[in-house]
Amino acid sequence: MAAAVSLVKLIGRYVPISNNLQSGEIRQMASSAHESSAKAILYAFLANFGIALSKTWAAWVTGSGSMLAEAIHSYADTGNQVLLYLGLRQSMRPPDADHPLGYGKLSYFWSFVVALLLFSLGGIFSIYEGVHKLHEPEPISQVWLGLLVLGVAVVLETFSLLGCLREIRSIRGEQPFRQWLKHTRNSELVVVLGEDIAAIIGLCLAFIFLLVAYITGDPVYDAMGSISIGVILIVISIFIATRVRSLLVGRSAEPIVQQKIIEIITAQPDIAELYNIITIQFGPDTMLAAKIRMRDGMELNAAIDSINEMERQLKEALPKLRWCFIEPDHTN
Repeated sequence: MAAAVSLVKLIGRYVPISNNLQSGEIRQMASSAHESSAKAILYAFLANFGIALSKTWAAWVTGSGSMLAEAIHSYADTGNQVLLYLGLRQSMRPPDADHPLGYGKLSYFWSFVVALLLFSLGGIFSIYEGVHKLHEPEPISQVWLGLLVLGVAVVLETFSLLGCLREIRSIRGEQPFRQWLKHTRNSELVVVLGEDIAAIIGLCLAFIFLLVAYITGDPVYDAMGSISIGVILIVISIFIATRVRSLLVGRSAEPIVQQKIIEIITAQPDIAELYNIITIQFGPDTMLAAKIRMRDGMELNAAIDSINEMERQLKEALPKLRWCFIEPDHTN
């Protein structure tokens, strides 16, 4: 028991977990995660595609580098939503002989690809466009049209961001937002959130620099806006890539899930001690391996029945616990 208690304390030391979060709430959070990710992706896709078309038209009319950078950013985001949805669908494929643990990590792969595209198509191209405009500045016309499109785009992106935050709220339960962002294994929502934040910041910068360029009559400010947008996109893409990288390598289940596993195992009357647990997240599904010591004097069949009952309780409390490997032993 000492090892189990120590692990619970270790988790609690770094991640405060609400005592009010019961098994039913965990089941509800798990079952809604896939639906929430799909909704957030749809919100972002519709917003980005409409905004991309309007920005392209405005960039062509005004000749604004900031507007062109924003248009490319929106097209990249639109394509990114398609890739995220592709990863979400592929991660639900059942296991087969070549992939006995399923395809859950495909959602992490496509999220990482999205981060790379955001870095290259969004960030680097925006900086390149800004540098080009600095060396060969061009006059800007019909500025009012560009400002109008940017203003409408801010409103649409805000709705997309609010939709994403609503879906996050539906699955994080009572967890504070910062805690959820730090420990979540839902890569799709992290990517959509990062893209929406980057889009709103980029739009505001484009609006400000385009307005300053109009007031001063100096197109250099528009070029500086394009470079600033590129820097923001690169910073966001690095943040997303860093978060997804740990999931690709192989990350444990969320601390709240680990705590629930420990509670269920240590509550079994036939288990004398929990030596350790290992969890790995595979997209929406979780794998558990645990080493335990059964109480002294148990017969083999009775021990097997007890372990089977414990596995049933674990999977009932944690629907996304797809694989459960329990090793009984008499030493750690």
